[in-house]
Amino acid sequence: MHITLRQLQVFEAAARLGGYTRAAESLYMTQPAVSMQIRQLEEQAGMPLFDQIGKKIHLTDAGRALYRHAQSILEKVTEARLELEEMRGVRRGQLDITIASTANYFAPRLIAAFCQRHPEVKVTLNVSNREHILARLADSEKDLAIMGRPPEESNLVAHPFLANPLVVIAAPTHPLAGKRHLSLARVAAEPFITREPGSGTRMAAERHFSEQGVTFEAAMEMSSNEAIKQAVQAGLGLGVVSIHTLEMELALDRLAVLDVAGFPLQRYWYAVHRQGKRFSAVAQSFLDFVMDEAERIVVTPVGPPPG
Repeated sequence: MHITLRQLQVFEAAARLGGYTRAAESLYMTQPAVSMQIRQLEEQAGMPLFDQIGKKIHLTDAGRALYRHAQSILEKVTEARLELEEMRGVRRGQLDITIASTANYFAPRLIAAFCQRHPEVKVTLNVSNREHILARLADSEKDLAIMGRPPEESNLVAHPFLANPLVVIAAPTHPLAGKRHLSLARVAAEPFITREPGSGTRMAAERHFSEQGVTFEAAMEMSSNEAIKQAVQAGLGLGVVSIHTLEMELALDRLAVLDVAGFPLQRYWYAVHRQGKRFSAVAQSFLDFVMDEAERIVVTPVGPPPG
């Protein structure tokens, strides 16, 4: 029986994540490629490893037996890789990072500064939403994630490393632009353009309005910060975004930050990893670098003082 390491990686991801699609996303593969690897593995095993009921897959008895061994084998391979990387030191190695979409506005600067110090380090950067980030953190191959809301999962550790102020934005021609000391009730009377339900930014804004007894309603939902900014520039309403997304718009006077009671909302960016994860020398060096250097490297655009 000839089983490849890649087949075990694909099988383990499909079993752990409960489906071929999520396994494909986690491994940066296509779903047909995942299906082919599983099919070849089942041919080698001589028996089915999954039962498929509707869109869900479940391990067979043979699949459960192989899953235990696959986890052990992949853990040993990871340990061997880390030990060899430690012998090489930080000079060379692989760094695998997943970041929230909003972090894409500043994270490349951190990575670029790190790579200037360690030019032979190879970086893999994936931009994803919160659900996929948490799924990828469950994969022992992923080193770190950068996200704006600390995870609630007890098996994850979150290190705050950079302030992430949330601000209310408007078109420069909006009647509220330039006015001082706006109340929450006043801005709540305007239509708001927000991210989708479950977004960390939206949840923080809704919580702040609710705590002050003010109703916050989304007039329009957008799937990205760029879409929100474009809609606000077009005069469709107000928005709440991280100030880190506004560097270009503020410099070019395309958007205005409003002076609203309780804003900016003070949040933080977090470097997140699995509890007890054994880092490579490169990953540990990058985490230390982020904790020590982020505030110096990342320039935060200036909005109005806290309302």
